[in-house]
Amino acid sequence: MTGKSRRGFASMDPARQREIASKGGRAAHEKGTAHEWSSDEAREAGRKGGVTVSRDRAHMAAIGREGGESRSAAARQARISRVSEREVPMHVSRENNQLRQVADRARSDSVRSDESSAR
Repeated sequence: MTGKSRRGFASMDPARQREIASKGGRAAHEKGTAHEWSSDEAREAGRKGGVTVSRDRAHMAAIGREGGESRSAAARQARISRVSEREVPMHVSRENNQLRQVADRARSDSVRSDESSAR
């Protein structure tokens, strides 16, 4: 017989597998035979996993590249938001624009009069 058999746990729907595995875990805890990780065991398991993963140089390079891209994107976004905070949007109506022109003229007239009195 060639190919894979369509029988057994591995051929089941992933949701059904999860349901069955969950029942087994609960039963083991109720019975008292489930493995409880101590903090030392968990630390050692994490260290072993880290050592194994770090052996794959291509994988580590990809992780570093992704982190660098994420960091530069966050920095770029921070720069953009700082600039947009400084720029206060202002509604400009025709009346508002005319008032601004009058104020600009008055300012320039006062600068001219200050310059002429300084001479």
